[in-house]
Amino acid sequence: KARLEALQARIRPHFLFNSINTVTSLINDNPDAAEEALLDLSDLFRASLREEQHLIPLSDELDLTRRYLNMESLRLGERLQVVWQLEQSGVQILLPPLILQPLVENAIYHGIEPRPEGGAVQITVEKEGGKLHMQVTNPLPQGGASRSKGNRLALENIADRLSAHYGDAASL
Repeated sequence: KARLEALQARIRPHFLFNSINTVTSLINDNPDAAEEALLDLSDLFRASLREEQHLIPLSDELDLTRRYLNMESLRLGERLQVVWQLEQSGVQILLPPLILQPLVENAIYHGIEPRPEGGAVQITVEKEGGKLHMQVTNPLPQGGASRSKGNRLALENIADRLSAHYGDAASL
């Protein structure tokens, strides 16, 4: 239990830092949008602090991801398009919180933001047999290289939490 809580706590500062940057970018130009983003951030942060809840329904994770995308849409405008492909039969499957949202955040940071024209993030969630498959895709910046390789913290954290909950039955 302590290991899972430590893994969950590691992702919060990264998530919070990026979200606060989104809000601050809106304050001067669009205070109403900044207020809306703060309300979304409040809901997202409240959900991330639910330490007593180690697994949540996929529907809740999808809602968290949508709230995050609302904040990023305020900041990026038409440069960000989102394509959802959701199979509704798996929405009550339980999973650790903040599994999908950090993947979408990475897709925006590494794929959409560096491109002057932006692009589309595609989120596919489907249930196949007894397994849930989630895929996030995004275009690459010019030359195919991201503006930074990042520290892979989010990916390692997600993989560790999936492994802690599901063992070898889960992969990233």
